[in-house]
Amino acid sequence: MAEEIKVAVLEQKIEDVKDIIVKIDNAIEKLSEVNSNVSKMLAVHEEKITKQEETDNILFAKIDKLRDKVDLDYDRVVSRVQIIEKRVWMAIGALACLTFLLKAPTALQILTPQPQSSIIEQRNFKV
Repeated sequence: MAEEIKVAVLEQKIEDVKDIIVKIDNAIEKLSEVNSNVSKMLAVHEEKITKQEETDNILFAKIDKLRDKVDLDYDRVVSRVQIIEKRVWMAIGALACLTFLLKAPTALQILTPQPQSSIIEQRNFKV
């Protein structure tokens, strides 16, 4: 009879362990599903990151090209402005020379007046 009690107790313990094993199996299945979903999400995110890096590289290359073009255009504009500025100053100088040449007779007369004779008068003083 003692053996029958032991067997009954063991059967009860096995039944209790079966419930625990079923719960552990369910937990393992859920963990496997979560792991699978996380792996899929990581793969999707990795792909997005890779595409974003490719896009960034393309954008940086375009920005570099645009910067180089802007620098070249800026240098051209500065060169043209310098040429125009030089021509403006040359025109101003030519205008000044032309004005001087046209006004030269008047300017020379002002700068070199005709000599005037000086007359010294003698006066007799009575003392």
